[in-house]
Amino acid sequence: MKLIGNYTSPWVRKISIIMLEKGITFEFSNESPWSEESHVPHYNPLGKVPALVDDSGECWYDSPIIAALLETLPQTPKLLPDDARQAVKVRQLEALADGVCDAALFIVREQMRPTQQQSPEEMLRQRHKITRALDALEQEAASGAWLNGDPLNLADIATGCAIGYINFRHVAPNWCVNRPALVKLVEKLFQRESFARTVPPAT
Repeated sequence: MKLIGNYTSPWVRKISIIMLEKGITFEFSNESPWSEESHVPHYNPLGKVPALVDDSGECWYDSPIIAALLETLPQTPKLLPDDARQAVKVRQLEALADGVCDAALFIVREQMRPTQQQSPEEMLRQRHKITRALDALEQEAASGAWLNGDPLNLADIATGCAIGYINFRHVAPNWCVNRPALVKLVEKLFQRESFARTVPPAT
């Protein structure tokens, strides 16, 4: 298999971690979706990462779709419950964590624009999204039913990648205040080999 993405994308990291946890061998192709010379649109018409080329040559894109595809393979561990409704609950938490990444990326991209072109109101709106989502994830992590439980699941991985990304981009430096369950979760996750091997580069 071939995974197309870049080392700083939390969605690419999520897929990399899933494949590492399952012991799936893959080639990584480092491609920036922001470059004019990018080959990403060749794999995904939307020009977004990650994209995955499977062993038959078929291309899959959007991280939730790729995560779902990987769950159909025989490799273990399984990261979703067998019960369909319970699996949807875990996928909803995945979507919530991915939404934190969406909001954080918007802020990062907005801050790259000239100051006079930035929208403080929109950045504040995105920060509110992050706060609300982290509060909801804290509640779930504290309950341990679908997040921060045992065994590891897709919601855990997505949440770890989201918090890793806001740490990496310094988007919400005080996220850990009054969120002890999330702190416990990420401390546990960041010790896993799959997370350690996918830490974004410092530069």
